[in-house]
Amino acid sequence: MAAAPGTKSKPSWREAIAVYLQPRVFIVLLLGFSSGLPLALSGSTLQVWAAESGVNLKTIGLFAIIGTPYTLKFLWAPLVDALDVPLLSRLLGRRRGWLILSQLFLIVAIALLSLCDPKSDPVTLIGAAILVATASATQDIVIDAFRVESLSESEQAAGMASYVAAYRVANLISTAGALYIVSGFESGGGFARGTSWMLGYLAMAALVVVGIVASIMATEPEASQLAEAEAARNPGMNRFKRVFETARLAFSDFLTRDLAVVTLLFVILFKFTDALAGAMTAAFVIDIGFTRVEYATIIKGVGFAATILGGFAGGFVARAYPLATSLWIGGILQAFANFGFSWQATVGHDPLWLSFAITLENFTSAIGTVIYVAYLSALCKNPLHTATQYALLTALSAFGRTYLSALAGYIAEATGWVWFFAICALSAIPGLVLLAILQRRGHFDSLQRA
Repeated sequence: MAAAPGTKSKPSWREAIAVYLQPRVFIVLLLGFSSGLPLALSGSTLQVWAAESGVNLKTIGLFAIIGTPYTLKFLWAPLVDALDVPLLSRLLGRRRGWLILSQLFLIVAIALLSLCDPKSDPVTLIGAAILVATASATQDIVIDAFRVESLSESEQAAGMASYVAAYRVANLISTAGALYIVSGFESGGGFARGTSWMLGYLAMAALVVVGIVASIMATEPEASQLAEAEAARNPGMNRFKRVFETARLAFSDFLTRDLAVVTLLFVILFKFTDALAGAMTAAFVIDIGFTRVEYATIIKGVGFAATILGGFAGGFVARAYPLATSLWIGGILQAFANFGFSWQATVGHDPLWLSFAITLENFTSAIGTVIYVAYLSALCKNPLHTATQYALLTALSAFGRTYLSALAGYIAEATGWVWFFAICALSAIPGLVLLAILQRRGHFDSLQRA
């Protein structure tokens, strides 16, 4: 029987698997790896480096401000939508030219960070880490636009799941993998601790080449030709005005929608429960007596499996249920996972329970992330403004991770670890209240009609 008009026929299992083998989906997977690599290098891995170097908890908590570029990236996203990169864009196309530029910038920034000393000069360390975050945020602007524009509607779910899975794998490599590499240089190679950290970060910089290879292999999205045609129709418009008009139209297109303010607040708060806990998780594990190798081993083992399974579970949930229902499932699960760390603080140095807590956190966080990415993608409809609008949304998401989480160290020191992670779980409530308002006011119905 033919599908009813306006509905989609359910794909067979062969078709569901085959879509993951499409070249465009594979490119998005590689770019997901490139996107996931830098975050921990200016976040949790940097926390471990600082904690081992004797930096106090209050200062480590303030490291959350390093994520400022992720919050402000919408300010320069119009440059990506409106302008070409000299030479690179002519050779590779608008999106791929920006990809290569941001990836080269990222390699240099990570190399500079590797030369810093957390204990003796934390200010320089923070400055170098902000450069890493800036390069990473710029790369994310381009990758997000490239992903949304490159994939057909039938490929979006597979691309999203592949992207998130690869992102998590890269994040694992830049956390557990980096810690193993540092330990190998220190114990096996006989290098001093500071030199070992430097070499570990340089190894991470080398892995950015994966993204460069993907950018060269990719083809320019057809949708980006719309922007090129628009620019061609206005040859007399100077670059500054073109950027200004791109920003104005992108923001006005989004902000004039119904429930725009509630939507933006929801974007900020949905992942806040993860962000608040994540700001201190690595420091917590070290503080209660685990070594970097123990932490890395657990993340690499059960944590890795949970991350991959959670990513594809999130893809299944997003396909099987309406978007609003999927967000409820992801939001509740990722909040509940924080209680695993509260109990970890009670039992102390218990590797078996840490394995469970890490598994629970990684699995539920991956589910929530896939569904959240699906929601953000659904909000971006205009190919002329994809980079700017998506950057605005992800920048707002980073607001919770950056500024709202900056006091995490103070909260942990004032309440203790047990109550800190309970507070992290409860911090999901405002986002869920906003989700209920959006659902009741027909927000998700309007997205489906768009």
